[in-house]
Amino acid sequence: MSNNEIMSNRDLKIVLAAPRGFCAGVYRAIQIVERALEKYGEPVYVRHEIVHNKYVVDGLRKKGAVFVEGLEEIPDDGQPVIFSAHGVAKSVPQEAARRKMFYIDATCPLVSKVHREAERHYKNGDQVVLIGHAGHPEVMGTMGQLPEGAALLVESVEDIGKIKHRIRDSKALAYCTQTTLSVDDTADIVEALKREFPAIKCPNKEDICFATTSRQAAMKAIAPLSDVVMVLGAPNSSNSNRLVEVAALNGCARAMLVQRVDDIDWGELEDVRVLGLSAGASAPEILIEEVIEKAREYFNVELEEAVISQEDVTFKLPKILV
Repeated sequence: MSNNEIMSNRDLKIVLAAPRGFCAGVYRAIQIVERALEKYGEPVYVRHEIVHNKYVVDGLRKKGAVFVEGLEEIPDDGQPVIFSAHGVAKSVPQEAARRKMFYIDATCPLVSKVHREAERHYKNGDQVVLIGHAGHPEVMGTMGQLPEGAALLVESVEDIGKIKHRIRDSKALAYCTQTTLSVDDTADIVEALKREFPAIKCPNKEDICFATTSRQAAMKAIAPLSDVVMVLGAPNSSNSNRLVEVAALNGCARAMLVQRVDDIDWGELEDVRVLGLSAGASAPEILIEEVIEKAREYFNVELEEAVISQEDVTFKLPKILV
């Protein structure tokens, strides 16, 4: 007997987290690539994935975007090169300028804010502690705003003990954070930093972006209601992975990251009555719609949306593309 026959008469409530999916920074970055293609034609080069989502990247590739990991892969043909939403180290635009490349920066404005903070602290004589995940493009970009070794990376509370011997002056210390971290985990790290270094300087405004915060708040609302939670997103998407962790820590042990509907084993949902559904900030709404449409083949689906807040923030495009 097929999964379809087993489950076709069963009821399934899908609880949708809201907000979910694209944030303002991701939407702006995608628009930048699309506008550049319209204005300058193919190819438009993009350094690193413009955002961490295969569906989005594949769609832009079909329109003429060429994704590269380094500037050395780009020929001197005068076509635009776009820096991804995650931001880049200062050395990248410097190299582009040296090669007389035409580049457009799609760094999320909220990531740029962290860059400016780190630079300001460094110029004021403060040693910078960056809370974030090693190897993530955003972290590499932020640390790359300062001379090599000027920023100390902390990934966990335990890491604080490992950097103590590298602190030059505990009264000349400041911290910044990656924008896509777990709100709760980061709060624990910040609290531990303040205990260890009471004079440490804080950001003027929280570094974790509003979109990350609101999506995690929505997840906290739906997780206790759900037998299973699915987050649509990419394995290398920090904010998507954090949503899975938030679900697991807030009432739903069966939380999973799913790239596309084809990755779902519907047979594993035989005992599920309530499915929580969200999407990372770089995942388009169509991925959610695909899951709902497929679920209707197996279940009598009832939809419910848990709206925690409304987002109406937009970021301006670079003037050259307006």
